[in-house]
Amino acid sequence: MGTVTFVDETTLGARTASAPLAVPEERLTLRELMARRIARETGPEEHGAALARALDAFARNGFLVLVGDRQVEDPDETLTVGPETEVVFLRLVPLVGG
Repeated sequence: MGTVTFVDETTLGARTASAPLAVPEERLTLRELMARRIARETGPEEHGAALARALDAFARNGFLVLVGDRQVEDPDETLTVGPETEVVFLRLVPLVGG
């Protein structure tokens, strides 16, 4: 069993980490990790819509996802979860006037 710590980060340097999430599988997709994070943070009635919004934002490059030192570009990419895996959601902040 591994653990995942979700970290929200901005290009301005703000960084917030969640409590670790136990993950019994050794391998799962980014989409599934996102779904588990959203399930943890929302109620059951909000889960589907929140996941759809997150996947849409990911597709539009609203944020990047880094697992370890590698960027994940496909939500269906299979990831390996180790004892202490950090998944960073790097929110891209637009330039002023841009």
